[in-house]
Amino acid sequence: MTRFGKSIFAVTMLIAASSFTLPARAGLFDDDEARRAILDIRSRIDAVRRDADVKLDAKADKNSLLDVASQNEQLRQEVARLRGQLEVLTNDLANTQQRQKDFYVDLDTRLRKLEPQKMNVDGKETSVEPAEQKTYDAALSLFKAGDYKTAGAALTDFLRRYPQSGFAPSAQYFLGTSYYAQRDYKNAIAAQQVVVKTYPDNPKAADALLNIASCYAELKDRPAAKKTLESLVEQYPSSPAAQTAKERLVALR
Repeated sequence: MTRFGKSIFAVTMLIAASSFTLPARAGLFDDDEARRAILDIRSRIDAVRRDADVKLDAKADKNSLLDVASQNEQLRQEVARLRGQLEVLTNDLANTQQRQKDFYVDLDTRLRKLEPQKMNVDGKETSVEPAEQKTYDAALSLFKAGDYKTAGAALTDFLRRYPQSGFAPSAQYFLGTSYYAQRDYKNAIAAQQVVVKTYPDNPKAADALLNIASCYAELKDRPAAKKTLESLVEQYPSSPAAQTAKERLVALR
């Protein structure tokens, strides 16, 4: 083999030997290592091309054209192989970056689900914890399903666990209504009085007074029912409950 051939062959073997380990390690690279490997391969490709061009220009002897063509083909194959490794590394890097992005998006979503959320409850903005929302919704679902006894227990537990909750006025109101549905009028009155006294500005307060009047009517206490209806009309004259109270007052005369 000519000195030129030996030189070309040595360059080829050096590049081949140095790149054998790349596929095995590609999966272990982090972003910075992958980028460095890609730049290194690109530099090697450019170096091989420059070296081949220089030596081909210098080797113009017609008797060596066949040998040069063979060596040039070897260099082309080596460049193609390096390009293949470059594509693999580039693809691995893109996939790694996408997986990292997906991971952080998923992590952020999970963390947000654990954080208190701002929401509007009965016309007021309040902060609600995920567990708080879940507990309230479960109790309300029982109430809507007509399981008033279980709903009453669930609402009582909710009020014990979250006394400052933005859902507390509604939970207290539905607790009183669940007692009313079970014909436990005395406990219904007590529960609704808590709504009226503790949350007088809440929209449920007028409805609580109407429910109290209904309880007194069921207990055959017409004076108490009438007085409660009059208080409702006086305190909440613009509420839908006040209109209902006026109609009942007419019936009580």
